[in-house]
Amino acid sequence: MSKWLKNIGPGPLVAAAFIGPGTVTVCTIAGVQFGLDLLWAMVFSIVATIVLQEMAARLGIVTQKGLADVLQSEIKNKLAKRFLVLLVLSAIVVGNTAYEAGNISGAVLGLEAMFGKMNLQFFGFSFNLHVILVGILAFLLLFQGSYKLLEKVLLVMVILMSVSFLAVAVVTRPNIVDIIKGIIMLKSPEGSLMTIVGLIGTTVVPYNLFLHASLAKEKWKDIESLKFARTDTGIAVVLGGMVSMCVIIAASAVNGLEVTNASDLAKSLEPLFGSFSKYVISIGLFAAGITSAITAPLAAAYVACGCFGWPSDLKSIRFKVVWGLVLLVGVLVSMGGFNLIEIIRFAQFSNGLLLPLIAGFLLWAMNKASLLGTYKNSMFQNSMGMIILVVTIVLGLKSILKVLQVI
Repeated sequence: MSKWLKNIGPGPLVAAAFIGPGTVTVCTIAGVQFGLDLLWAMVFSIVATIVLQEMAARLGIVTQKGLADVLQSEIKNKLAKRFLVLLVLSAIVVGNTAYEAGNISGAVLGLEAMFGKMNLQFFGFSFNLHVILVGILAFLLLFQGSYKLLEKVLLVMVILMSVSFLAVAVVTRPNIVDIIKGIIMLKSPEGSLMTIVGLIGTTVVPYNLFLHASLAKEKWKDIESLKFARTDTGIAVVLGGMVSMCVIIAASAVNGLEVTNASDLAKSLEPLFGSFSKYVISIGLFAAGITSAITAPLAAAYVACGCFGWPSDLKSIRFKVVWGLVLLVGVLVSMGGFNLIEIIRFAQFSNGLLLPLIAGFLLWAMNKASLLGTYKNSMFQNSMGMIILVVTIVLGLKSILKVLQVI
């Protein structure tokens, strides 16, 4: 662990990106409705994320290009390239803009649970002070344009989340045998299919692949760093996955109560374990929200710059404009309570298409000797990648069908 801390890379940012309020909510619902039966789905998600993120990091380090840059240079068919670029921009830039309000609102829920609601009256208008504070914090961390500072801040937040949710899971005194059964027995209780899809879909996310490749090339410039990148990815993703599993374990202790999110979970556990659970879960929820509120605009900026051929420099004006717009829309929507449900549905639909396409493209690119030389995929890596690709296709179809059913 100490050696990893010395050579820490973008792994914590990747973990911070997939552990958002949405992930915490899905895990809470999984625990409340199905107990520990779906822990195996999280284990699969962790393995799949490690496999795909390692490929993305390796691609970034060896080629010194982001995934969007590789997509632009390696796909020769103009029609296919335009379709993929449009889909990537729609799903990630537009999608992350829509999801940003949820990230900020999640952080605000955590703050409100600890300090209560705080409104600022200004010229007859009421503004949520917590939304403003979260927006300013995210803005300051992104605006200073220092990758190293972001790395350190998000590492602290990931550790904070881990400790918070681990503490709550421990105080619920789970049965270790039941946890092991939940991990190794592939149960699919009646009505659990969409929750399984949700657990995997909220962990294996396409924008993290773009984010990781871009951050890896920024962090490491030599091939010898691959071993550090792999260790960094493995530890961070496992740590992030453990956070999700702890939420499921904690939520499984709630019986007979209506719980739909982490805030409800805190209230439900309070009679059993006192205010301790309320404050610890609130801290974890705030950390989950603020980390995703930072990484979502960051990923959108990397993707937009890669697709348009702009410099992917944290200090460049265009880069700052993209993440600034994503953050601003998130703050305004959180402040005004606007309903972005149709945009979110569109983002879900686009992500349903994007995940298998990007996973397939990544797998194809990782087998190109002209691109990676001797660092292309091994047979074992290809086998793992194909299994994950099949699952992402099924997930994508389920996601698309779910959205179409609602329309």
